[in-house]
Amino acid sequence: MAIKKNGFIPSSAPEELKNVLKAVASEWGDKIQDMEEFHVIPLKGAMTNEVFQINWPTIHDDLHQKVLVRIYGEGVELFFNRDDEIRTFECMSKHGQGPRLLGRFPDGRIEEFIHARTLSAADLRDPEISALIAAKLREFHNLDMPGPKDVLLWKRLRTWLGNAKKFCSPKDAKDFCLNVLGDEINVLEKELAKDYQEIGFCHNDLQYGNIMMDEETRAITLIDYEYASYNPVAYDLANHFCEMAANYHTETPHLLDYSIYPGVYGGAPEIHLCISHIFR
Repeated sequence: MAIKKNGFIPSSAPEELKNVLKAVASEWGDKIQDMEEFHVIPLKGAMTNEVFQINWPTIHDDLHQKVLVRIYGEGVELFFNRDDEIRTFECMSKHGQGPRLLGRFPDGRIEEFIHARTLSAADLRDPEISALIAAKLREFHNLDMPGPKDVLLWKRLRTWLGNAKKFCSPKDAKDFCLNVLGDEINVLEKELAKDYQEIGFCHNDLQYGNIMMDEETRAITLIDYEYASYNPVAYDLANHFCEMAANYHTETPHLLDYSIYPGVYGGAPEIHLCISHIFR
């Protein structure tokens, strides 16, 4: 446990976390004498991390500072490289995209607290909001990020398939047809990896929980860059469309409900999104 008041943060490096928090407070002109001055509020919605809102009183007692503490999840190295994600976050912060990076400790980091609401599953199917997302996504795709600009999609799929074969039982491997997925990936790569496709820096996980909107300004912020990499822009858009059929706050979050996919029962925000994305 790291800090205890209205909750606790399960960090494996509590002293480092305390020191970084005190350093952040000091940079903002606040002197924390007692760790009990930090108020911890667990936040819901994160899938691969644990996140907490941390408040503390400023030198003006009627005001409070607020930051977000993110504790990295365990086992996620099977899905993405944490070091790459941290470098991406730092670079995004420097580009003015997403929350600012305020501090780091061994198993997590401290981020600027974004004063905006996280979107809901229904929000993704709202044409007006979809157009706002498209504009932000075009900005995201045009980022010039450091390092190689190679497409990661196919390599990542093969890595995930290899891990699935390693950890699945023979029965599960058969039920999920893992023995044929490798051939299907090869076919998809051959058919879709064309020279004319646009390659850009993609989010690759644009589900509603990773999109925030300021209710007053309608500004969109994309967060959580664990899977971000260079990929075909069309893939990022297609993946986002699939997320329109998802709801991760149900008893079956792993099942997509295509009966609520936009365009099935009136309205087609995916068309608005494509148009807004293309003409930005």
